[in-house]
Amino acid sequence: MDDAAVPATGTCDLSTVGRRSGQVRRVETWYVVVDGRIVVTGTPGTRDWLANLRQDPGAIIHLRDPARDLAVTAQEVTERADRLRVVAAAWRLQPWYAEQPFSVEDWVARSPMVELVPTAGDASAD
Repeated sequence: MDDAAVPATGTCDLSTVGRRSGQVRRVETWYVVVDGRIVVTGTPGTRDWLANLRQDPGAIIHLRDPARDLAVTAQEVTERADRLRVVAAAWRLQPWYAEQPFSVEDWVARSPMVELVPTAGDASAD
């Protein structure tokens, strides 16, 4: 990934395929770039978008600044050391994360966390 092309953090939309409906589902979320990787995460808890990505890892991230869509393949971040790096970067780059009522350990243990690897696919779906 070209680090200069994607800001270190920001709001984006993520389009996934619904695991039950088969329909495209689009949600607003935050991302951070950690070690050159785009990672979508959030406060601890379950997310439909994560369940959808576990079923079908193909997705589209809709960046806002600069505005563009990237076809991606999702890879869940499961290694504790990787998860800790993502949490540390998220808290440093986006203070909103650190203001939430969860400890670092809560974030590492229970937050949805997915690396989005850009692919060469068509990103025109919504």
